[in-house]
Amino acid sequence: MFSNRKITTSTKDCSDKVKRLRELLQKADAVIIGAGAGLSASAGFTYTGQRFEDNFSDFIRKYGFRDMYSGGFYPFESLEEHWAYWSRYVFINRYMDCDNGTYKRLFELVKGKDYFVLTTNVDHQFQKAGFDKHRLFYTQGDYGLFQCSEPCHNATYDNEKAIRDMIARQRDMKIPTELIPHCPVCGKPMTMNLRADNTFVQNDGWYHASERYSDFLRRYEGVKVLFLELGVGMNTPSIIKFPFWRMTYDNPDAYYVSINYGEAFAPSEISKKAVCIQSDIKDVLFSI
Repeated sequence: MFSNRKITTSTKDCSDKVKRLRELLQKADAVIIGAGAGLSASAGFTYTGQRFEDNFSDFIRKYGFRDMYSGGFYPFESLEEHWAYWSRYVFINRYMDCDNGTYKRLFELVKGKDYFVLTTNVDHQFQKAGFDKHRLFYTQGDYGLFQCSEPCHNATYDNEKAIRDMIARQRDMKIPTELIPHCPVCGKPMTMNLRADNTFVQNDGWYHASERYSDFLRRYEGVKVLFLELGVGMNTPSIIKFPFWRMTYDNPDAYYVSINYGEAFAPSEISKKAVCIQSDIKDVLFSI
């Protein structure tokens, strides 16, 4: 329904846009946060550079990996090596504390409002920052969960102890064979509960969160709603971006704010109800 014309800038400078965002937050009856990878990157969860090199120097030397994410798709020769890589990946992005205050600042800004979070991030940072887990919908999975690789059943399993054991006992880029996780039902290898193909498990918790999000949207249909989009790109726009645009267009009292360094834009059809801030998310949140 939207044209190809996008609005990315306005005559107002960044400080004016931040002021406008502050006003919208104050006046909103509800805030719906849509969060993508850019939010975690702004919070310090970078998958390249020094952080990657410090934790994966041996894998970089052996395979020439250029970033953490692409290395996760490599067809390792053994499950022992696969889980040595993935246990580090999960540990530093799920169980290590890294947030530079960005998530906690976001929580401080919305905790007095009726809010809900829709996110494609899988690093659990919202709950760590204090967000109510019943106001969160992680659509793409969770680094903290295993599932059957088949999958033979729709259940997920907390993996913190298993991951910490792998970290403690791995040597020469391999974990001990006995630490390889297997499905307790069929015995096949476990895998991460991350949406990559049609084997992704949507467990009962996933469906309950989806229902709570739908209920929240129905409850605030037609009232003053702020759709606050943070660090969302165009990899999966049908999850957050496109629905946010549509709901802003349909609701006369809704506003859309996008904060994304270099990628904040909106269709011209909602230009009068959109604020696009081309800046670092952390800087903006601490300026409010």
